[in-house]
Amino acid sequence: MWIVSEQSLWWERYKLERAGASEIVAGVETAVTAGLLAPGEALPPVRDLAGYLHVNPNTVAAAYRTLRDRGTVETRGRAGTRVRERPGTSTRMRSYEMPEGVRDLTSGEPEPRLLPRLRPPAAIDVSGYRYAPVEPVLEEQLRRRVSRFFTAEAGAGTDTHADIETAAESAALLAGSRMLSVFGSLDGIERLLATHTRPGDKIAVEDPAWGNMLDLAAARGLTVVPMRMNDEGPDPTDLRAALAAGVSAVVVTTRAQNPYGAIVSARRATALRTVLAAHPEVLTIDDDHGADLTPGVPRLLAGATRQWAYLYSASKAYGPDMRIAALVGAADTTDRVAGQLRHSSRRVPGVMQHLWADALADQANDAVLAEAGAVYAANRKALIGELGARGVEAHGASGLSVWIPVPDETAAATGLLARGWAVAPGSWFRVRSGPGIRVTVASMQREEMAALAEAVASTLGRHAGVRPESV
Repeated sequence: MWIVSEQSLWWERYKLERAGASEIVAGVETAVTAGLLAPGEALPPVRDLAGYLHVNPNTVAAAYRTLRDRGTVETRGRAGTRVRERPGTSTRMRSYEMPEGVRDLTSGEPEPRLLPRLRPPAAIDVSGYRYAPVEPVLEEQLRRRVSRFFTAEAGAGTDTHADIETAAESAALLAGSRMLSVFGSLDGIERLLATHTRPGDKIAVEDPAWGNMLDLAAARGLTVVPMRMNDEGPDPTDLRAALAAGVSAVVVTTRAQNPYGAIVSARRATALRTVLAAHPEVLTIDDDHGADLTPGVPRLLAGATRQWAYLYSASKAYGPDMRIAALVGAADTTDRVAGQLRHSSRRVPGVMQHLWADALADQANDAVLAEAGAVYAANRKALIGELGARGVEAHGASGLSVWIPVPDETAAATGLLARGWAVAPGSWFRVRSGPGIRVTVASMQREEMAALAEAVASTLGRHAGVRPESV
């Protein structure tokens, strides 16, 4: 038997050997994974497919429910059942073959030479193992580090006394809340969503957003409701619309947002919290994965609702292999995650926790992190300045990358590849936002900025301007 999409008018697209619900599910997922069914493409109406396959419509309806629960398809009212933009059965490829000699700026990862040099323990003592959500030595260092984010010195650059008061309230909230360790920021988000949502629920996320976050939502069968971004964070109007649509959770990157580079401002945080106040049962997740590389006070949603969590990750500051993060949250929120951990992986290994604790305690690492943050900031500023001199808009208030809106991201990425530069196309990160490309600046040298900016301007058909005297 054959199923085909509306676009091919029942032409041959992919096979079904049998027509039970499980076979329909397997056939659709195989077609999605193989690229025969594209994101956004419609499946046949239930009765049409049932008639074509000579089966009961309930069989097809059951198959479609399973596909929705598994994050492969979604129902869009009169638009019917369509393949999700990010199907849970098929992770979007975030790499491509690099021709020889091409400069690869796609990774989104920190520069290795700017990472602190960690020293693993000479001996591993496992004799005192006991279950604990977080090792006391790590919790002590983490609480000291997190509280430092909200000190008067850190808040010296805030605009108003109210901003400083808000920072103090956040510090007190985090200090009095439970902490546990998880296997990185994404793991923390996954565990929070697993304990607070179920397949079919809606969650509000930034747009463009961290690609892994979007894939996670699809894999859990969650429907993403996007919030447009600017340099100050997600749009409060879009958050209000998402809450009206019934989202169960809101995920916001506090600083170093990937890929846009936004940093939530005090003004924007206040607006977002005001909107959330009318929805006290919604879970808020503040992802602060770039904290140690981003100066200033993190502006949090934490406490605006009853269920909240703040995630502070090691991977951007200490390297991608440091898959560990602190999760601080409301009692019920953290209790759910702690219970899930206990019944699965139990906890992050003590060796990893002690390694991070030692790294946080080593003051020499603070200087390394400060240098890394300064280099990344200077690189962003230099590239944005060079692009601006050529009439090209770009964004990157924090983090490791710069986001460049373009009319056609496929043409832009292809054109830059032909000129010797590999960049990440916006399709890796977008839900509904306009096309763009992401450039990771972490490993770039200052002398490369003008050449890349010139290549971008040429690819977009812009006329080269006068280089800025300083950036």
